[in-house]
Amino acid sequence: MEVYEKQTIDTQNLNKRFGGAVHLYERSVTNLGECTLALVRHGRTRHLVAVGGGPVFDELEGEEEDGCKICPTNHANRLVLNRYLPYTQPVANTTRRPSIGLGDRLGEATPGHIEALRGTSVFPIFAQQSIRELNFTNRTFDDVIDRAAYAVFQEGYTSGYGADGDHLKKIDDIAKALQQGATMITLDSSEQIDNSVITLKAGELEAMYAGLDASLRTLYEQLYREKVFTVGDNSLKLDEKSLMRDVLTYHKALDFIQLVYERFIKGADKPIDFEISIDETDTPTDPKSHLFLALELKRRNVVVSTLAPRFIGEFQKGIDYKGDLHLFEEDLAWHVAIAKQFGYRLSVHSGSDKFSIFPILAKVIKGSFHVKTAGTNWLEAVRLVALKDPGLYRAMHQHALIHFADAKHFYHVTTDLDAVKPLSMVGDAQLVQYLDDDNARQLLHITYGYLLEDVDAQGNKLFKDAFFDLLIGEEELYHQLLDHHISKHLVLLGFKQ
Repeated sequence: MEVYEKQTIDTQNLNKRFGGAVHLYERSVTNLGECTLALVRHGRTRHLVAVGGGPVFDELEGEEEDGCKICPTNHANRLVLNRYLPYTQPVANTTRRPSIGLGDRLGEATPGHIEALRGTSVFPIFAQQSIRELNFTNRTFDDVIDRAAYAVFQEGYTSGYGADGDHLKKIDDIAKALQQGATMITLDSSEQIDNSVITLKAGELEAMYAGLDASLRTLYEQLYREKVFTVGDNSLKLDEKSLMRDVLTYHKALDFIQLVYERFIKGADKPIDFEISIDETDTPTDPKSHLFLALELKRRNVVVSTLAPRFIGEFQKGIDYKGDLHLFEEDLAWHVAIAKQFGYRLSVHSGSDKFSIFPILAKVIKGSFHVKTAGTNWLEAVRLVALKDPGLYRAMHQHALIHFADAKHFYHVTTDLDAVKPLSMVGDAQLVQYLDDDNARQLLHITYGYLLEDVDAQGNKLFKDAFFDLLIGEEELYHQLLDHHISKHLVLLGFKQ
């Protein structure tokens, strides 16, 4: 389809059709042959507008009047956009650009993320959600990609973006995510990783190892026991004890990784970014363990795009890194060397707001890597609430306190609620300061599902409607807050000047 010079949309006519003022997203105006497309908003609802005629006009679902079709921003129309405007469809990061996961839990953050990315070569994962997040927000992966695609169209963003089925653990969920358009799978094999092995005493370790099938032990011992492997400018020896520990810890996970790769990734009809997550464990990933995994993935002919170790220190949600920065840098150097030697990129999970380690990542990796963020866009939305609707903020904050203990079952945080200043002691103008306090940030971060989905006795959402009314009514300010916050990430990571 030939693309012609952009034309304008008659907003006066649209105002009459909608019976009220319509906001036109100027960057969305696109001419496809004889059809002009644009995205508009009336109240809280966005619509796709098609003017003219031709194939795309005919294929879009909507109500036509005098050559102007008003179309819902639904899944079917998103698929039409994907066919005629390929930049609106998620793709894999085949050129291995530096990348960042920008999971948008609310479906409203992507325009702000796009503003932060302008002028960079970063590959964004705009559609990134785990099953847990989908359940907490009552969304589907189709909806997540739909929202990202329409946002890309809204902002005229043509540089490419990905869709990540994040922290998937089950075969059925992987199949569903790929069927719905995921271009990246983050495989969380934590259910196949035996975290108890690290706690075993020497005799217990030997006894448990002896219980494995003899042929399995023989295979690993012939390949790796007491052998020295060059890693960058250094070397690592897979001594007998380390090998026993790693075989016991990871051999089932490796089988699962291989199964998923061969079933879904290897023969896929389009490129898929395949990420291995081993960060959801109780202890940091020893460099010897990382080397063992890399060697096994290579032996099994499993090609991965990125791998996420469990780094030393604390990567808690929504706050900066907790730990010794010097030790982190030393540990990171080993993982960087292994990843480069085996041809994949490193991935840093729970990367939101880890500002103190971002310059270290840029200095040590000296190349492309992936960083995952997610809840930080939610927190910037709550910042907006604190700035613009103090009463709503106070009600949400109080509800978060009530449900914090429930939310802690799903997240590792060390929040001290006693350190969070009581609402009664904070004036309206100072409420926004809660968003700069680690304990309050974590309180608000992990309770998002309760704040978005809880209902009153009549079944009405407690906060969701008022929250989204404000978010959309103040969308320019929300995007400015996101631009500022994500740009800080990108600058410190070395991704943006």
